[in-house]
Amino acid sequence: MSDVFFCEITENKVLTDAVYSMSITCSQIAAKALPGQFLHIKCGHSRILRRPISICNVHNDIITFVFEVKGDGTKWLSQKKPGQSLDILGPLGNGFTIPGGKIIVVGGGVGTPPMLFTAAKATQKPAAVLGFRSADRVILTEEFKAICEKIYITTDDGSYGIHGAVTKPLEELLKTGGYKVVMSCGQLLMQKAVADICAKYNVPSQVSLEERMGCGVGACLVCACATKSNAIESDALDPNAEDNKITMSRVCADGPVFKSNEVVWQESIK
Repeated sequence: MSDVFFCEITENKVLTDAVYSMSITCSQIAAKALPGQFLHIKCGHSRILRRPISICNVHNDIITFVFEVKGDGTKWLSQKKPGQSLDILGPLGNGFTIPGGKIIVVGGGVGTPPMLFTAAKATQKPAAVLGFRSADRVILTEEFKAICEKIYITTDDGSYGIHGAVTKPLEELLKTGGYKVVMSCGQLLMQKAVADICAKYNVPSQVSLEERMGCGVGACLVCACATKSNAIESDALDPNAEDNKITMSRVCADGPVFKSNEVVWQESIK
């Protein structure tokens, strides 16, 4: 069980009109944090439920996370200043398993930040494919360029980078061969499309699922998702195997990262 820490804010900066990057200092969290894990942050005394936010990067004792203002809790968080403290439970969840060799990281929108930490931990410089709605939503490009061998940026409206979805440059990369795994975070439909393309080229993939959470430690079952129990111990890529037994997993405790062939996509998308 992770502990609660009172962490000093060292930086809070605006990335877009609704997206913020905040850095805190906490040697205990920094020492344990793994790519794909998240922090559970208390956003004001009157709000009982914490907000789960993925770790974007770790450098020495500094942990950075990126969040989008969507409600009162994240609005409160966006107004915090350097020198103030946050009540944080973490790090939580199971993160990405990064093999040796070439990997591809895929991020969509505010699912992009945790892929930066993942890319930073790769044994070789990875390729990154990042998708956004439009040019004014693009974030963290310079940070990815600094650590990646290749970076491809797509936008839905074509206002920046490649016009279209992340699947186009991803498929072109997979055609070249040699990649050990693809790791992604973002909207479910995007991640299903990524998983389908990886299966087509027989490349394993791992996905970080985004679900509403309550406790963050697996007790309340708010974030339960359908998974295939027999795929957990297997790297088999067939998502339609008839002997897959469906079970319910907790995104906060069993995930948020799963092998893509574990996920029952039809149920998750519902």
